Amino acid sequence: MYGAGILRGLGVTLRNLARRPFTIQYPEERVPQHPRFRGQEFTWYEQRCTGCASCAKYCPLGIIRIVTDPDGGNEQDGGSYKVDVFDIDQARCMYCGLCVEACPYDALHMGSGFEAATLRREDLVINVDMLKAREKRPSTWFRPQLERAKADPHHGDPVEWREAGREPFPWHPKRPAQTPEEMDHRASADGSYRSER
Repeated sequence: MYGAGILRGLGVTLRNLARRPFTIQYPEERVPQHPRFRGQEFTWYEQRCTGCASCAKYCPLGIIRIVTDPDGGNEQDGGSYKVDVFDIDQARCMYCGLCVEACPYDALHMGSGFEAATLRREDLVINVDMLKAREKRPSTWFRPQLERAKADPHHGDPVEWREAGREPFPWHPKRPAQTPEEMDHRASADGSYRSER
């Protein structure tokens, strides 16, 4: 029959005409946000990062830039990298989370914000100083340990770097700043095993 589609469409319109609208007046009203939301405000734990650049390698858009210095200290323990540059270009980021999945030491976490709009693209690049200064409120996406601990990135307390990993931190390589003084048995320059602190 000719016009049946129009009648069905009008029927949908009439049914919804009397229904209460479910829209909200943003930003005055806000919908509760799930803790697993993948958003801006990346959280980076410098103490957990080894400078391996796995996050940059796995990023499909190549928006993460990492420059490391191999002379990060800890020569007695095999050496470590010092992260000089850690830039994330949020203007091109699609928030897929592959960088977070690729991080072997859980140093990088997705953020929970979405209101970082600016007028210039250059202002959307997060540098290492901004990452260090940010309050540590990671999203619980791809982090079941944070979800089990009931971490809430919106209303909860900031998460310390020791609590942010998938497994207990004792299994990770130690750096001198993380080793208690009574357990520091590195060889000193004169061949003894006193602490060099």
